[in-house]
Amino acid sequence: MTALDIGSAILLNGAVHLLGKGQLPLAVAIEDERFIWRHFELLRDKIVSNTICLLSVQAIRAICERDPEWLTDKKIVLIDNIARPYGLRRRSNAELSRFDFVTTGRGGEDGISSAPDKGVFQGGSVAISAMQFLMACRPGLIGLFGIDISNADLPRFYETRNASAFSGIALAEARILGHFATALAVCSTRGITVECYSEKSALLTAGYQYSDRFSLTRHDR
Repeated sequence: MTALDIGSAILLNGAVHLLGKGQLPLAVAIEDERFIWRHFELLRDKIVSNTICLLSVQAIRAICERDPEWLTDKKIVLIDNIARPYGLRRRSNAELSRFDFVTTGRGGEDGISSAPDKGVFQGGSVAISAMQFLMACRPGLIGLFGIDISNADLPRFYETRNASAFSGIALAEARILGHFATALAVCSTRGITVECYSEKSALLTAGYQYSDRFSLTRHDR
């Protein structure tokens, strides 16, 4: 985290473990309510007041069951599933394709929303939702750390092998990569450069380019 500009990173799930005491990221993003149930104490310890928290309906519900007061001093932004928006009926792929803020990929299954306040495509990984919020900010560069995908069956860096939670990411790899491929295509039309900082990432098979900008080998030279 010390190699990044202060307040420039959206941290996904357990990446909040990397935050220093009182450190404020750009935002924290959590979709999976299972993460809340397993690691709520980590959130208590690492996420300070005024942090922007991108949370799904399921994550908000789980937090409210644990400690609703925790939400009161955070800046909550809803991650709403554009295909199944909260309180509304499910939308078909044909309906979604008619929105002027939606770009769809192959067969209409993969998509990107340029208006995340109206909903985002949830594609099997919170990284896809976070990507849509980042793209809506129109930065010049988006850098992706730790979005490996292909090794999702291994424990996360903040877990041990004996205490790791099941991840559906490996099973949904093709679906995830489809959404990321669409995101990359949209970024290219908007002049947004995207770099991947993991040389083992499955994103490299979807057209993403590896950058050694933050590699230990480069900085040890």
